[in-house]
Amino acid sequence: MPLQISVIIPTVNEEASIGKVIEDVHSALKPTGMQYEIAIVDTSSKDRTKEIALAKGARVIEESRKGYGRAYKTGFSEAKGEIIATLDADCTYPAEDLPKLIEMLRKEGLDFITTNRFADLEEGAMSGMHRFGNKVLSVTSRLLFRVKFKDSQSGMWVFRKDAYAKLSVEADGMPFSEEMKIEAFRKLKAKEVTITYRKRVGEVKLSSWKDGWKNFKFLWKKRF
Repeated sequence: MPLQISVIIPTVNEEASIGKVIEDVHSALKPTGMQYEIAIVDTSSKDRTKEIALAKGARVIEESRKGYGRAYKTGFSEAKGEIIATLDADCTYPAEDLPKLIEMLRKEGLDFITTNRFADLEEGAMSGMHRFGNKVLSVTSRLLFRVKFKDSQSGMWVFRKDAYAKLSVEADGMPFSEEMKIEAFRKLKAKEVTITYRKRVGEVKLSSWKDGWKNFKFLWKKRF
């Protein structure tokens, strides 16, 4: 039977959480009987991230070039599954929802599913400043590109690998997330689904103002 699912997780110094995330993916997908792989794309971690991932049964893909988007592009090109799912390495996304999202993708004939974190935020999962910035970016995306999604920055997606080839995603950094959704909603059969978003385990890597401003500028550059 061909490999059906590739779960791609970018990492940089995530030893505090990566083991739990991988365990959660196994717990979610093993009972389904689907053939799957878990591949972490590691961008030069200095801690035990890679060692833990290997011990938990994940495949490790090393990417020396930095960038959120760069890591995902490498992961997508290396993925062996017909369907690709993504998660962050910090326990914020509900891995237990993967079977439901994969079934939805298949049953509804979708190409791409993204997720909306705002409807069910656990306490402490997102600061007020971070929430405000995300809302601004999401509204700007909708106005500039006429796309119908509420959360432009969510990092949990499920999509068909062959559909990804139809997208033109240029960003190598944090704007990759919003560009991925803009492209998918303009070119593919796409849908947004509500999830529960949880408090991060481990060190925060994002800089709200710096990354937010970079994402905001990218939207205007892509549009015009």
